[in-house]
Amino acid sequence: MLKPSQLSIVVGDRKVDLARGLLLDERGDIVPLRPRAWAVLRLLAQHVGRLVSKNEILDKVWSDCEVTEDSLVQAIGDIRRALGEAGRLALRTLPRRGYMLVANGVPIDDPVSSNVATSSRSDSNWEPSASSSIPHLSIVVLPFANKCGDVEQEYFVDGVTDSLTTDLSRIAGAFVICRSTAFTFKGKAVDVRQIGRELNVRYALEGSVQRGSNRFRVNVQLSDTETGAQLWAERFDKLDADLLNMQDEIVSRLANTLNAELIKAEARRAERSLRPDAMDLYFQGRAFQNKGITPAVMARARDFFVRALALDPDCIEAAVATAHVDLAIGSSSMVDDGSVHFRAAEKALSNVLLQAPNHPRAHMFLGAIQIRTNRAVKGIAECQQALALDPNLADAHGFIALGKYALGRGEEVEGHIQEALRLSPRDTRTFLWFMFVGMAKLMINADLEALNWLRRSIEANPNYALSHFHLAGVLAMMRDIKEARSSAEVGLALDPGFTIRRYDISVSFLSDNPGWLARRECFYEAMRLAGVPEG
Repeated sequence: MLKPSQLSIVVGDRKVDLARGLLLDERGDIVPLRPRAWAVLRLLAQHVGRLVSKNEILDKVWSDCEVTEDSLVQAIGDIRRALGEAGRLALRTLPRRGYMLVANGVPIDDPVSSNVATSSRSDSNWEPSASSSIPHLSIVVLPFANKCGDVEQEYFVDGVTDSLTTDLSRIAGAFVICRSTAFTFKGKAVDVRQIGRELNVRYALEGSVQRGSNRFRVNVQLSDTETGAQLWAERFDKLDADLLNMQDEIVSRLANTLNAELIKAEARRAERSLRPDAMDLYFQGRAFQNKGITPAVMARARDFFVRALALDPDCIEAAVATAHVDLAIGSSSMVDDGSVHFRAAEKALSNVLLQAPNHPRAHMFLGAIQIRTNRAVKGIAECQQALALDPNLADAHGFIALGKYALGRGEEVEGHIQEALRLSPRDTRTFLWFMFVGMAKLMINADLEALNWLRRSIEANPNYALSHFHLAGVLAMMRDIKEARSSAEVGLALDPGFTIRRYDISVSFLSDNPGWLARRECFYEAMRLAGVPEG
């Protein structure tokens, strides 16, 4: 049996006391750490001076739930802050491999060997302390109820629960209780507030599946486990078809809708916080991003992300979201030179992927930047990699559609957008997808179809100036000058600084396809007729 002194190491002015499960400062006071962050620190301290792979940490610390690598990165950020100034040097990141804790020379007595027992859920150190908070965006998917009247459909109902548990774990910053724990509540009457206390989660998702003569109906509701209040409810009907394909579609739609709903819920919580942390600020910024793409919205969202990174420079989600803001600004003709924003976004995303090489949204946005900067083939491949990591990433299909447009393959664009809509028909980004199809239809001289898709874009989000300018150009090409001028006026009210010159600079990065360039000149002339300033 090792003595307590053999289970302590010193890192700067901090002491990692493994025997008592505590991190202490120079005065011997306890430095608070959330249970998972402590478990990561303990594992690294048990192997001080040695690389511990990401997979090993995830397997041992998060063995009871499904999480993405982002949860590990967040825990590492928590540990670095708790370790103080020395933590930034002592806790080393080995890109693509893992992490290493380096103590001040030698541990207090003997080096902590790898034979020390590793963490487990049964260890008393796993119990949440009074100072620990419930993890952000933590959720349990309770087993869906089978109301099909057929026990043979049980596998289908359980499959929906299983798949949804897996897919929600891909949401940025999510903490999802694993299936084996969730299924202990199967068939039981539940009180979501009690479940929240037992599992230390903020949200509970309940649902049921009912089968009629020729269709399935799925009912779901999301509840706040602190108050028991219902935050969101949805009913999803699907015609009876191939069960496996139908299950995938149901789960994808639910996961994408829940993503947006959970972001809103987390943002509302953060607004009530007197001392918001980095993830609180991140979720508030994401909630603003989901409102659309205008200079004011982008500025407000960026402010939240910058503040999040100031609190936690290792907050990967805030870094990705900041890059997304730069991508949006550079793509929407809001500034004279979008290339500055594209370069900033690409640099930030490249740094993120060094730390988290399997981050789906980072790959997707990097692909979008490559598409926007005349590297469409490479960008499409990057978006396809993002889809391999997260098949529910509907926006990746949208960016692939944009890539096909840039390559002059306008006839292929609508198919990719239809796939995005299949996965996420109520997505906050549909206005962009509709606009991509509209411009692709214009490229292949299907002007009436272009008009209809651009009208759909404005219906989905009337506050996106670029859709109004595109509609103005198409209307002018069809010689409806009066309505074209009206549409241009709406666009200028939203973005008074917009000019054809600024737009030309923005889209010049997109493609050098000859057919696309020729059609673009006709479009510019139409925009002039609509009254869009030359600049």
